Amino acid sequence: MGEVLSLILGGGRGTRLYPLTQLRSKPAVPVAGKYRLIDIPISNCLNSGLNRMYVLTQFLSVSLHRHIANTYKFDPFSKGFVEVLAAQQTNEKADWYQGTADAVRQQIRYVVEDACREVLILSGDQLYRMDFRQLIRTHRQTGADITIAVIPVPRDQVPGFGIVRLDDSSRVIQFVEKPKTEEEIAPYHTPPEWIARHGVNAPDRPYLASMGIYLFNRRALLEQLNARPIATDFGKEIFPRSIQSHKVVAHLFDGYWEDLGTIKAYHEANIALTQDNPPFDLNSPEGVIYTRMRFLPASRLAGCELKQSVIGDGCMIQPGTVIERSLVGLRSIIGRGVRISDSVLLGADRYETSAEMSANRTGGVPDIGIGDGTVINNAIIDKDCRIGRGARISNDGRIQDGEGEHFVIRDGIVVLPRGITIPDGTVI
Repeated sequence: MGEVLSLILGGGRGTRLYPLTQLRSKPAVPVAGKYRLIDIPISNCLNSGLNRMYVLTQFLSVSLHRHIANTYKFDPFSKGFVEVLAAQQTNEKADWYQGTADAVRQQIRYVVEDACREVLILSGDQLYRMDFRQLIRTHRQTGADITIAVIPVPRDQVPGFGIVRLDDSSRVIQFVEKPKTEEEIAPYHTPPEWIARHGVNAPDRPYLASMGIYLFNRRALLEQLNARPIATDFGKEIFPRSIQSHKVVAHLFDGYWEDLGTIKAYHEANIALTQDNPPFDLNSPEGVIYTRMRFLPASRLAGCELKQSVIGDGCMIQPGTVIERSLVGLRSIIGRGVRISDSVLLGADRYETSAEMSANRTGGVPDIGIGDGTVINNAIIDKDCRIGRGARISNDGRIQDGEGEHFVIRDGIVVLPRGITIPDGTVI
């Protein structure tokens, strides 16, 4: 698959994931206990035989750059690479990326200089497994100029996606970005039997949504970006017009796929990993997820009780603690008699030394981790948080959205920003 060049879009501000994106870009947000979101599209590429990737970055990108540089290293004879293309001012343009299409346009010289046959464009904030070789096969067999990966969705999800309408040959004949009214949506209803004939059984999902995964012939990509020099977004501006001048087809996908662009979606996807049969199985032999190698010890669990939970490496959990339906990230230190349920703990980047912990006690500052007797429910705890003894983080008031000095609430989920200190006995 050396003829395919992959571009992974990672430059958005990620405002809907705030405060997880307060100090990092969206693709750098930890996921599933030990990975970062950027690991998902990169791993899908590697598992599909695609080893030439550019990651387009812009917002709070230092940690993302560091992760990529420390993780993805190739044999010099393999011709593989994962390189960062950061937004930059040039003699021609001094603006930041204005959208998906504009991000690609600003870095187009790397496509022009490459001898690739096709360009695969991916998002950096989705959780899924896909063999891109099947997408490429659809593209080539149909003689497409552009192929859009689509997934069936129910009616209530339609306003959140770009929706396509196909003819009998799977050619895209209409494309609308996030339709809201019934008048806009009605023409895009696809008969379930038509979807079934094309290998997907989705009787209650009759609309075909763009997954933000696109495969362009190199020439078609250059033509579309040059023909519309002020177009900034693929979904809103490029695709509705390209179907008039180019052959655009759809590739149907029916596996697990989640856009983790909101706090609610992020929380639900991580909690789902704790199920007996998770929809996204990290233990599956099909499609390994790669990430940075860490030299961490196995987790030490001392007289605690774990129920349907995922525990990362290097954790220490003390006696009397009960953890239910929760995901506990790397290096998490959890004290005695703690109760954690339906929560995501991102862990810590380091262990504190004995001298540091002694200084903490002298200054009345909690250690990094979760103090004795704390209760945490329906929450996301970012990295390196210090939560004192007897705290309660559970949103008992059932607030949907709000902010306080030490926390943010989104969709009823309490989120503690990275590195925050919660004193003993605090109630949130």
